[in-house]
Amino acid sequence: MSDVGSRMHALVERLYPLCRSITGDGVRRTLEIIAESIPLVVHEVPTGAQVLDWTVPKEWNIRDAYVKDPSGRKVIDFMESSLHVVGYSVPVSATLTLDELRPHLHTLPEQPHLIPYRTSYYAETWGFCLRNETLAALPPGPYEVLIDSTLADGHLTYAEHVVPGESADEVLVSCHICHPSLANDNLAGVAVAVELALRLAERRPRHTYRFVFAPGTIGAVTWLARNRDRVGRIRAGLVLACAGDRGSLTYKRSRRGNAEIDRVTEHVLRASGRPHTVVDFSPYGYDERQYCSPGFDLGVGSLTRTPYGGYPEYHTSADDPGFVSAEAMADTLETCWEVTRVLENDRHYLNLSPYGEPQLGRRGLYGSLGGRSDTKRDQMAMLWVLNLSDGDHSLLDVAERSGLTFGEVTWAARALEEAGLLKGLER
Repeated sequence: MSDVGSRMHALVERLYPLCRSITGDGVRRTLEIIAESIPLVVHEVPTGAQVLDWTVPKEWNIRDAYVKDPSGRKVIDFMESSLHVVGYSVPVSATLTLDELRPHLHTLPEQPHLIPYRTSYYAETWGFCLRNETLAALPPGPYEVLIDSTLADGHLTYAEHVVPGESADEVLVSCHICHPSLANDNLAGVAVAVELALRLAERRPRHTYRFVFAPGTIGAVTWLARNRDRVGRIRAGLVLACAGDRGSLTYKRSRRGNAEIDRVTEHVLRASGRPHTVVDFSPYGYDERQYCSPGFDLGVGSLTRTPYGGYPEYHTSADDPGFVSAEAMADTLETCWEVTRVLENDRHYLNLSPYGEPQLGRRGLYGSLGGRSDTKRDQMAMLWVLNLSDGDHSLLDVAERSGLTFGEVTWAARALEEAGLLKGLER
């Protein structure tokens, strides 16, 4: 297990017990812990604020919740798992029979040993989630029912971390932070984003990288509403989720389908040899659907391992820290890093000797290939770069058309530039 993988897994374990929702102190505490690794600018948006077609809801906080059977034993206990309470449940203090309680109980009959994850953000109701095997063993009652929660005017909280670059052009990395005790969805995505930010900060990047940690849907909508004058700077973006399970990687294209992020990520996955799947955009999923809404139409795709709903542990108590692996998170991180390497190094060049093929041997370029593992591929990379460096084609264009890796093409361009045969263009 790599050090970085261990560090990401430790962050998942630390964040896992917190009860998060789309608002509240669980979100704030999550951001406080993230801020121990990377500096954050935290934003608080008041209840009632209009954000695009939405309104910031009331803030929800919970201190305790349980159901006690006739003997006084807690058969459902929020302190055991934050999944036991339906998110945004209103306060309750009552004595109920099992028949009266049952409409407020949620289970998974097909997975009787697991607790489901349920929410009721925009309808004031209440409920408990429990194992179906627990429900099957409950006597008729009566039951003492308590949900010690508040639903009141407050704030929606989200945060940003910026790695400044040489350019004002931005690459957006977005993670949702609204789920309670679910490790893959999306604590693993948060952990990968934190490590990616740390790695980018070790060098001055060409682009500016903006990391957004926000509640799903309403958080992304709020960020877009408050940054309408900024979104034109976003050159590319990734929504990170489900980044730690043992499945292969899945990339979901942006609404555009051929945006720079789509081409770059697909090239990285294809060239790496990793097992992977690429799927077309659909207006359902994570927050890519907000960034890709037609009024914004940003070049933002989504990177996951097994997609939402694609694994039996999804939105259940089985999505715990043991379900995610340090190795899988490290692989997701490396994929993201390779994507940033292409975004950072893609350039347009102009061939300064475009009439006929220039003589590479007398410039020492054939000699520079000596000892390399695949001389023929490197020679072909130089020929392809020379041929397509007309000012209109980028290095990614060359890599895609030639079937070579972006790394091979980049090496060739640098060698040719040093030999005086290419001139880099500012675009």
